[in-house]
Amino acid sequence: MNQRTERFRVERVDALRWRVPIQQHMKVEGLFYADDSLIQAILRDGSAGQIANVASLPGIVNRVLGMPDIHRGYGFPIGGVAAFDPDEGGVVSPGGIGFDINCGVRLHALEVDAEQVIAQRATIADALQRDVPAGMGVTRHDERLDDLDDILLGGAQALADLGIGNLEDLDMIEDRGAMEGVNPDAVSRRARERGHPQLGSLGSGNHFLEIDRVTEIYDEEAARQFGLRLGGITLLVHSGSRGLGHQVCEESTHAMMRASKKAGIHLVDRQLACAPLGTEAADFYLSAMAGAANFAYANRALLAHRAIEAIANALGTRRKFLPAPLVYDVCHNIAKWETHEVSPGVHKRVLVHRKGATRAFGPGHSELPERYRALGQPVIIPGDMGRYSYVLCGQDGAMQETFGSACHGAGRLLSRAETKNHATGSSVIRALSEKGIALRASSVNAVVEEMPEAYKDVADVVSVIERAGIARRVAKLEPVIVVKG
Repeated sequence: MNQRTERFRVERVDALRWRVPIQQHMKVEGLFYADDSLIQAILRDGSAGQIANVASLPGIVNRVLGMPDIHRGYGFPIGGVAAFDPDEGGVVSPGGIGFDINCGVRLHALEVDAEQVIAQRATIADALQRDVPAGMGVTRHDERLDDLDDILLGGAQALADLGIGNLEDLDMIEDRGAMEGVNPDAVSRRARERGHPQLGSLGSGNHFLEIDRVTEIYDEEAARQFGLRLGGITLLVHSGSRGLGHQVCEESTHAMMRASKKAGIHLVDRQLACAPLGTEAADFYLSAMAGAANFAYANRALLAHRAIEAIANALGTRRKFLPAPLVYDVCHNIAKWETHEVSPGVHKRVLVHRKGATRAFGPGHSELPERYRALGQPVIIPGDMGRYSYVLCGQDGAMQETFGSACHGAGRLLSRAETKNHATGSSVIRALSEKGIALRASSVNAVVEEMPEAYKDVADVVSVIERAGIARRVAKLEPVIVVKG
């Protein structure tokens, strides 16, 4: 069956895969994952056409990929994955990472009585809203964090050295909480001014903090290794690099336009502005991006620390008496140097762009913490605030098909503007309350824009990923408390 999206032909491969064959300016084909419940939304929003556009960039490896939560974004689709070969003129494009560099999720398993949390959810929700800064404003000042260069270079490691989090947690964070290759001078004064006061704050839009309950276990052994038990309570934090990362991306797009022109790269979309790998412009961006990524790792670590303190206080205890081991912390807006099999028996070091996609390395990969190596990387997939989220682990299929990548969430169905025609803040709050969910938000607009109906059902997205052999389900989490920026 052939479909047409914008000007690009799309062909069905099987029940879960769709090909964008090489046409017009494309150098490689595109491939995205969807079943019959998801395909129409993907075809309707033009994200398949963005896959085709990305496939026009120099040095692209194998094919451009789209996860089942794919939707239209800036330049690259959100839910897009692409790898570039430096030996074949490959590039780095800020549009393939996004404005919120290292937006990601962090999951803790709380060793606390579930019934006590449920009984006191309103009190805990109030404490979280009071003690965890959210929205567009600034965080409360902590003089220990005054040296921003330490954060840019050390990320979550810098916080652990200060006693915020612990050193054991670092094994449970991608990059052990700090990407290498940072030159702090690559992060501009304006980026610093925007971001530094926001360290330890939640942000707005789709960023959130949740207290969830584990309602289903699909893989007993993996759940045990992850520290998840049926009926247990978890803390899920979704945030990124705040104004610092946004400014890095904003400044880089202008520099990349100049770099593209200098290199003679024809851009089918100006939002795909890029620089050839190995050039000064590319190196400068990658250094600033890594600094922003480390800021995001530190931001999530501080957010979780403050949230766990708030929960402990609300329950009448102290932080040290509330064990909260870190399950994992993943990023889903990033570019990383990784080695992958690019053709049978041929492994190459390539720059993998993941925009709205989670790394999902399969069992045995050397970069996984020893505790999880036999299982595959934890893949944390938030849903919407009214339904559920999932924890998965990466499989060999991801290494074979997607450069070790999986989906990152549910994916939007409605734009923020469209949501205002479907609900009011009071109706969303009432519906969540009827489900036993305590919601706290900084504005009514945030509630409406993030209503559950604005998103695909994440169960459908996860089902596609699992049936395609990319990652398998470990546990299902359902919200008890939601705090929105």
